[in-house]
Amino acid sequence: MGMWIGRNRKARVTYGFDEIALVPGDVTVNPNEVNCDFSIGEHTFKVPILASAMDGVVDVKFAVAMGKMGGLAVLNLEGVQTRYENPASVLEQIAKADKDACTHLIQKMYVPPIREELIAKRIKEMKKAGIVVAVSSIPQKAEKYGAIAQKAGADIFVIQSTVSTVRHVSSEYKTLDLAKFCKTMKIPVMVGNTVTYGVSLELMEAGISGLLVGVGPGAACTTRGVLGLGVPQVTATVDCAAARDAYFKKSGRYVPIITDGGMNKGGDICKAFACGADAVMIGSAFARAQEAPGNGNHWGMATPHANLPRGTRIKVGVTGSLKQILFGPATLDDGSQNLVGAIVTCMGNVGAKTLKEFQETEIIIAPSIKTEGKLFQTVQGVGMGTR
Repeated sequence: MGMWIGRNRKARVTYGFDEIALVPGDVTVNPNEVNCDFSIGEHTFKVPILASAMDGVVDVKFAVAMGKMGGLAVLNLEGVQTRYENPASVLEQIAKADKDACTHLIQKMYVPPIREELIAKRIKEMKKAGIVVAVSSIPQKAEKYGAIAQKAGADIFVIQSTVSTVRHVSSEYKTLDLAKFCKTMKIPVMVGNTVTYGVSLELMEAGISGLLVGVGPGAACTTRGVLGLGVPQVTATVDCAAARDAYFKKSGRYVPIITDGGMNKGGDICKAFACGADAVMIGSAFARAQEAPGNGNHWGMATPHANLPRGTRIKVGVTGSLKQILFGPATLDDGSQNLVGAIVTCMGNVGAKTLKEFQETEIIIAPSIKTEGKLFQTVQGVGMGTR
């Protein structure tokens, strides 16, 4: 497998969303009669889309709105929401900062310590609204914050890092025993991120309840430039889905995979499902919602890193309500609104009644699919000519 890139060295050819297309089915289905439900643990969601645990996207208000509409938003337990009693002024400063000074400002704003009482407070605020509550932390803080979150009433705990493995080696700090942690927690534990078959299998064998797929594809992430790491999301999703299926065949336990990042249009989300995803996680598309706390701005979780930021602040603007972005009616022509409508319409056109059937869609390699016949849109910067 692979192509020669030089003497004694081969490399695999991999694919991203812009390089593939989905083939219409032999049978079509009324979009109103398809089922795109997504489940993790005992929780089922009508909207198979998660909002990323990023400070410009998710706060208590946004999480409640997302939950009320049938989706799931993940709150970052190591962001401004748990460092400041009233983070609005901090978010406003970040939004107004000059682009050359913004990263330094974000680093400065993330210096105050996390206040454990605010972790419990934010979770209780979300629980009071009657939604499923999901929160996240890095592996080094998982045991401490996981216990606090579970006690406060969180329903799902997410462990996220740039690259997640079961076998993390360090002589400087205690590493997380993931298998032990999953057994200790009484709520589902999701873990990310990864892009490979082997690591996906090991993470599932450790007892996780969900897997986030993607290294560096996010709109506000700079990991691929800073570290050179990453696998295009089509190949990453297919590989991790194969691990999920192999693990299910072996154990009888189904661990959903969630393609995380690299999607801000309905078409990309549909392609992720066809490649094997059970749900998707997106940030920049939701950062454009009126309910998002970033005021039309979006930055990655690793942007505040003191020594090696792997993210940046991007301005995405405010284009509509969360309801418009999820369900329409769309007032934009670029596929960034009515994302659920795009999913069910595509499912109907490929003849899939469920997401599991959607995962069997025929896929073709088609690098010209977005530009074929679209010269006027490209020149005029409308429709498929927008980025």
